[in-house]
Amino acid sequence: MRRAFRRRPGKFTYLVLTAIAFFSFFPLYWSVVVASQDNSALGKMPPPVLLGGNLWFNLKRAFTMVPFEKALINSFLVAGSITLSVVLFSTLAGFAFAKLRFRGRNILLLSIIATMMVPTTLGIIPLYMLMAKIQWTGTIYAVIVPAMVNGFGVFFMTQYLSEAVPTELLEAGRVDGCSTIRLFWHVVLPAARPAAAVLGMLTFLTAWNDFFWPLVVLTPEDPTVQVVLSTLSAGRITDYSLALTGALIAILPLLVVFVVLGKQIIGGIMQGAVKG
Repeated sequence: MRRAFRRRPGKFTYLVLTAIAFFSFFPLYWSVVVASQDNSALGKMPPPVLLGGNLWFNLKRAFTMVPFEKALINSFLVAGSITLSVVLFSTLAGFAFAKLRFRGRNILLLSIIATMMVPTTLGIIPLYMLMAKIQWTGTIYAVIVPAMVNGFGVFFMTQYLSEAVPTELLEAGRVDGCSTIRLFWHVVLPAARPAAAVLGMLTFLTAWNDFFWPLVVLTPEDPTVQVVLSTLSAGRITDYSLALTGALIAILPLLVVFVVLGKQIIGGIMQGAVKG
């Protein structure tokens, strides 16, 4: 059995992995090709497969036609704030539900999990009425604050910490005089780092790609990236080269986040897979 795991992968394995890598990378490459072409060139047969010379021109057009700088700053503030908040509050709540004993713990956890079954669109109107009442419509506070914690993050960290942090280690720390806050800071938080990286990446992606709620609550002069992308692709005749140029600008921050957190994310996923 051990010999089977030690065998080097054959040519078929490399062929399959190469095909998967090609089909995964091709949409990104095709987006760059379209963004570097003139819109009229995209209707030709066969379609262009090599880079054109209009990428810089299309980039300038994208930043001229819509407030892309403002949208990028807003999206960074929204996605970054939501990610930090969700990771922190979810880790705190996960520690409490996984390792602390208090009255009503199971009912409270079930109530939080039940919120995941409520469709997001069902709460749009009440949430908008609340934001209007406290005069937050048109500000990014209306996008950040309602998303600062969610049921998925709490459930995810609860499940992870219940296995990753030994109860005996916490009890030993209490015997040595550690408070609950110190246990969380020195024991729980380092152990939760792989899962926190995965949760942070998923949360950043969700917040960055959120379209409907920012479209409802923000003004056209103060949008997020996804809102200005919809503006670039609007009109009777869609300028696909301009729309794909905007999409390229929008995915660059996501690639940076993945590169920065890639090692932690892969480690967290692999750790979860081994445990599963």
